[in-house]
Amino acid sequence: MIRLFKVSIPSNVVALVVSEIVLVFSCYLLAAYLTLDIAPDVFLIDEGGLWHITLVVGVIILGLYFHDLYEDFRIHSRVLLLQQLSLVLGMAFVLQAALSYARSSFLLPKWLMVYGSAGVLVLLPLWRFLFAEVVSKALGAQGILFLGSSQAVREIIAQIAARPDLGLAAIGYLDQDESAPEEICGVPLLGGMEVLLQTVAEKRPDRIVVGMAERRKRLPMEQLLQLRLSGVHIEEAAVTFETLFHRVSTRDLRPSQLIFSTELGPRPHSVALQSVYSWLLGLIALVVTLPLMGLVAVLIRLTSPGPALFRQTRVGLGGSTFTVFKFRSMYQDAEARTGAVWATKDDPRITPLGKWLRRLRLDELPQLFNVIRGEMSVVGPRPERPEFVEILQERIPYYVQRHCIKPGITGWAQINHKYGDTIEDSLKKLEFDLYYIKNLALSLDAYIIFHTAKIMLLGRGAQ
Repeated sequence: MIRLFKVSIPSNVVALVVSEIVLVFSCYLLAAYLTLDIAPDVFLIDEGGLWHITLVVGVIILGLYFHDLYEDFRIHSRVLLLQQLSLVLGMAFVLQAALSYARSSFLLPKWLMVYGSAGVLVLLPLWRFLFAEVVSKALGAQGILFLGSSQAVREIIAQIAARPDLGLAAIGYLDQDESAPEEICGVPLLGGMEVLLQTVAEKRPDRIVVGMAERRKRLPMEQLLQLRLSGVHIEEAAVTFETLFHRVSTRDLRPSQLIFSTELGPRPHSVALQSVYSWLLGLIALVVTLPLMGLVAVLIRLTSPGPALFRQTRVGLGGSTFTVFKFRSMYQDAEARTGAVWATKDDPRITPLGKWLRRLRLDELPQLFNVIRGEMSVVGPRPERPEFVEILQERIPYYVQRHCIKPGITGWAQINHKYGDTIEDSLKKLEFDLYYIKNLALSLDAYIIFHTAKIMLLGRGAQ
């Protein structure tokens, strides 16, 4: 795993991105040497051709990302892969067409673009297949030995089994509990803690993950210390869980871990910096989107009776309440009979236009006024209604901790978890929020904003 933007990314994915950048760039460079009438060096260096090719390569790699082709690089359908790649290359041609109107000096020569794109269309799927079947296997998987079978360990093992592209392999687990199952998702029970040294000598794990529900007088501290000093990497299941799921496991979280952790955020300087750039981003976004907001407001008034703006009380920083602004996506007086209830998928209270506003997140745009007023940030936990906060605080441990920073228009939970209206969904979103609070930084905010832009542009993945 490689940590970028405060997010752990599989080494295989990083290697794939880098290799495809080189491959795509090479296709256009080769096309330049095959098709140009002038000396390729003159075009590439003297006329800035390298920068023009870099622009096209950037669009293609960005298109692959927008089509989720780096989420899971395994090839599930060759036809679908070709269709997605054709769309991505189409985006590159559209860019070239747009440049012909804006600034023709940035255009690539016609046949260089055609032959280079043809090379990408042929070679990139072949490289994907080779990478998935040969290269990633040649790189090998990191072997993990588990101690204990806590809920976090079980979820980690299931995730490793479902995602071989993570580059991890569960060797087995040790557990003293007599009720421990013979295997978890195909990963066998190898014995009790007394065979730890013997198991490590036989299996040679790269990492030992400790996830015992009860540790007192059960954890072989002397043996673990001996293994640690011999170079074996040992970590708690909570750390591995965060690495794989990008959220904090509240089931195995103890108050002492929060109190004595040196990594727990938010750090004061990060919060102060976020207040500055969030206000500036909010102001810029407000100016840019004002015409769009005017159009949306008119459409709302034309398609359903009632005001365009919707005001509602939400809980913000430190548990204080404020009035949030949104475009109305429900029928007027939708809660007159029901009172405060969670919105659900395919909620009958939502207007036909409101469905599209929510899918594209356009209903959130008026919250830019809340950002300017200092009540919200661009990125942060979703602000909830006081009625729901009261219920969730009673049922979910650590829920109140999400109010230690300002709520946001978009956030880590919103881009990572599906829409849900249950306590279990709220628990998972809290785990994402705690991860965000712990890792709050400009780089993570930039990652979230970039991913949110992808959701708004493509209209899919919205939470």
